[in-house]
Amino acid sequence: MSHLTKTKAKLLARVRRLKGQIEAIERAIEAEEACSVILNQVASVRGAVTGLTAELIEDHIRNHVVDPDREADPDRAQGAADLIDVMRTYLK
Repeated sequence: MSHLTKTKAKLLARVRRLKGQIEAIERAIEAEEACSVILNQVASVRGAVTGLTAELIEDHIRNHVVDPDREADPDRAQGAADLIDVMRTYLK
């Protein structure tokens, strides 16, 4: 996935933040924190994973299917842009 080298630092930073969030959940469980605290932390991790997933799927579409910004066929370009929009909405 050589196209990921452009955003490698940003992606790794996101993964490292996720790792920190997961470790915080582990510490909260070990410290027997309130369920509501742990559930909020889990919800934050879920949101972060969903955001990372959306970014990776969009990058995959643009690099391996059709990049709507570079596609000469306007129908294919619009279809790819629509797919990206739907995917973003779905993963919110």
